[in-house]
Amino acid sequence: MKTGFRTKADAFTAFRVAGRGALRRIQLAVLGLVVGLTGFVASAGAAELNIYSHRQQFLLQPFLDAFTAETGISTKVVYASKGLAQRLKAEGEASPADVILTVDIARLAEYADLDLLSAVDSAILNANIPAELRASDNRWFALSTRARLVVTSKERVAADAISDIEDLADPQWEGRVCTRKGSHVYNRSLLASIIAANGEEAAEGWADALVGNMARRPQGNDRAQAKGIFEGQCDVAIMNHYYFGKMLHGDKEEQREWANSIRLVFTNQDDRGNHVNISGGGVAKYSPNRGNALKFLEFLTSPVAQQLYGEVNFEYPVNPSVVPGGVLQSWGAFKRDDLAIERLAELAPQAQMIIDRTGW
Repeated sequence: MKTGFRTKADAFTAFRVAGRGALRRIQLAVLGLVVGLTGFVASAGAAELNIYSHRQQFLLQPFLDAFTAETGISTKVVYASKGLAQRLKAEGEASPADVILTVDIARLAEYADLDLLSAVDSAILNANIPAELRASDNRWFALSTRARLVVTSKERVAADAISDIEDLADPQWEGRVCTRKGSHVYNRSLLASIIAANGEEAAEGWADALVGNMARRPQGNDRAQAKGIFEGQCDVAIMNHYYFGKMLHGDKEEQREWANSIRLVFTNQDDRGNHVNISGGGVAKYSPNRGNALKFLEFLTSPVAQQLYGEVNFEYPVNPSVVPGGVLQSWGAFKRDDLAIERLAELAPQAQMIIDRTGW
């Protein structure tokens, strides 16, 4: 058999050279693997944070900038109003998400029910957030509160005509009330709070009377209710407080006119207090940057961030040591319902059945 070598010595020399080359290639491969693993470890512990957010970018960006400036941790955000829970579930253990941010207890409860959030133990969060504004199992936390209140026409309704949310069932308001659909999470949570306060039967009686007092079928968002009052379609409406701030201090002249035509009424100030809902968040179950995720939630409850909630979106702080400033302060202090937010999620199915039966 021909080998291509002149002598056995030549063949042996070539074999040794080839062997050294193979060994070198193996050494380089191992070195590359070690470098790759080192890079992976460095990346896993990198100063970064991945956020899935239902909140809009312009609302969240000031918080991200302040957090990065304080901690040096960079952030990446996926923004979507719907579908994030399903995406997170589909990604499973491979998900890059560290923190989930959303609004309304109903949406937070969805993540918890799907087992997509991880319980965390933080003395800072426990100190900064009252117990009724966080999950009993520490899987989610309120980061701001939003009052769902009554607004009335300044021209056609006396300042003291309504004191409680229950007053909207009074026959004097027949044909004078505007609201968005009852099935919207804001109204469903409101009705859940009424169930908690008065019982299911009384809550259904209230919802039925409310529907009977409506000036038009439920429609639009909360701004549309203010517009309805401005245009004289109705005299009374239900609205989240921050919409008033956005309209009054926004750049759209027509919406400033809507806001100037209405009066804010914080309800039930002589008993349980005005119903509130929350924006909130939690640590994703398979967070690859868990430490950074916890730092971010803790930052969002700090005085700096809590004041930002008021400045950016006119939301009230959850941290009891932070006094609302600016525009919020000008509206005056109010007593809020201290019902556990978790209870609203528990009663939401009953509230929805009442909404369906009454046609709200």
